[in-house]
Amino acid sequence: MCGIFAAITQRNIMNILIDGIKKLEYRGYDSSGLAIIDHDNNMVRIRCIGKVDELIRKIQKKKILGHIGVAHTRWATHGKISKANTHPHVSKNIIVVHNGTIENYSVLRIFLQKKGYIFYSDTDTEAIAHLLHWEQNKKKESIEQVIQNSIKQLYGNYSMVVIDKNNPTRLIAARSGSPLVIGLGIEENFIASDQIALLNLTKRFIYLEEGDIAIIKKKEINIFNKKNFKIKRKETISNIKYKSIKKGKYSYYMEKEIYEQPASIRNTLKNRVQKNNTIYFSELQFKKKNLLYYAEHIQMVACGTSYHAAMVSRYWFEAFAKIPCDVEIASEFSSRKIAIRKKSFLITLSQSGETADTLSALRYSKKFGYLGNLTICNMEGSSLVKESDSYILTRAGIEIGVASTKSFTTQLTVLLMLVAQIAHFKKENKIAEKIIETLHILPQRIEEVLKKNELIKNIAKKLSNKKNILFLGRGEQYPIAMEGALKLKEISYIHAEAYAAGELKHGPLALIDKNIPVIIIAPKNSLLEKIKKNIKEIYSREGVIYIFSDQEFNVEKNIHLVKLPYIEELIAPIFYIVPLQLLAYYIALNKGKNIDQPRHLAKSVTVE
Repeated sequence: MCGIFAAITQRNIMNILIDGIKKLEYRGYDSSGLAIIDHDNNMVRIRCIGKVDELIRKIQKKKILGHIGVAHTRWATHGKISKANTHPHVSKNIIVVHNGTIENYSVLRIFLQKKGYIFYSDTDTEAIAHLLHWEQNKKKESIEQVIQNSIKQLYGNYSMVVIDKNNPTRLIAARSGSPLVIGLGIEENFIASDQIALLNLTKRFIYLEEGDIAIIKKKEINIFNKKNFKIKRKETISNIKYKSIKKGKYSYYMEKEIYEQPASIRNTLKNRVQKNNTIYFSELQFKKKNLLYYAEHIQMVACGTSYHAAMVSRYWFEAFAKIPCDVEIASEFSSRKIAIRKKSFLITLSQSGETADTLSALRYSKKFGYLGNLTICNMEGSSLVKESDSYILTRAGIEIGVASTKSFTTQLTVLLMLVAQIAHFKKENKIAEKIIETLHILPQRIEEVLKKNELIKNIAKKLSNKKNILFLGRGEQYPIAMEGALKLKEISYIHAEAYAAGELKHGPLALIDKNIPVIIIAPKNSLLEKIKKNIKEIYSREGVIYIFSDQEFNVEKNIHLVKLPYIEELIAPIFYIVPLQLLAYYIALNKGKNIDQPRHLAKSVTVE
């Protein structure tokens, strides 16, 4: 979603602002802009639609010097993609950048228009700027108090950073549902919607919490909570290396992150798989008791790729841990009346920990009698982590490509470890030991399948000109087929659909002809013979089939075998998504798409 970057420094700020929003491009955006107060105390605002590079070209035509400024990448919500709707927005001396949505902006707009304010955009953000200016001139109070008064009138999930041109010695930031992190420098300070934008400037961070307002000066930071009490928030030191967010030898972040999966999974497993064949999560060590020990049912809630990970784990929880499990899309979960099961435990999943629908579902769940809740997340300082009873980090490392890859496989790794832990609680020690044994092998198996990249590249050439592709899987491979189809849709814009293979005769078979390729996941397991029947059904109707399998198949006309290395059945779902990730990547590459920043999509969906 939208990206905020702001700074107050001793040095000229322009290059810092540009570098900051360049690092936020991965979040997804359609326009960008910045505003600074220059050395003559004039406001300079530059905005444009398109990429940040276009903004840079505009700036290079001017010589601008200043020490305080804000920058923004906008992902259109209220109002079309246009220069007028691009941030920052201004009302006289007030400059605002904003993430999220203001739900009552239309009411505020009407009120402010009656007070004589002219709106030049269709955005909810401009209503914030005019409201701040109205409140400031009504009582002649400090900008800090003005923001305190104004946010009481705003409804929604948002974050914002404000500059008052009449007092350009401070940035004022407010968080209400959308993340903001302060970067601490030496006689300079920064604030952004993501620490990635700050890693080349500092390793010291303060994460604002819900309802916080921060006054950020060059040498001083003051934070007030939602009750307007001055407080100290914990300072954290990041161990993320700046070079880890560079592409290195790879053409795209997605490619890099696909190949990082063995290392990411090893990091996920590190110090968690014990020598006595048990699982240890350090994040849970301070809890008096692991409530999962008492759970008789698991309810999982997630969105997108995380939802597919949850879908896979449902098979594992029920087959290996002998515990009933339901999975629901977060936006659906929080929009209906819930009847929960006895001793049900809630698990949420999110790469960013800021997914608006998942956060909403977690908050909604607290109205009901869940035994407890746990989030599985990649970002330690995120809202989901802070608002959940407990959490487990996936340790995937920074993921910049919009299409999730290593976050998915590390989520699955954590979930399988969790299954082993619950199996151990239930005295299912043999299955717990078997899971742990195969998890040790998993990174090596991923490395082996990545060596098949040339084979998959050749298959991609045959599929790149197709308009529709079907994916089929059975059992725990059905959600993998769903994830494979999603990856293809996200980055190549080819229409792809996934079906449980047993549903073929219940409708999808009508689509089969020589123009729609069918990708079938067919590992060696108890469902292999059923998959072979599906293959015959498709073949007899002139379907073109691509079989991803570690088994041999008779290759006939229209049947193509993508022969993969051997894989243990327990970890097969994690293994089989990797060649599908590669397939989507190479198809999108052949089609010349913007793989890391696909159109209309954002890395972290922070609005509902």
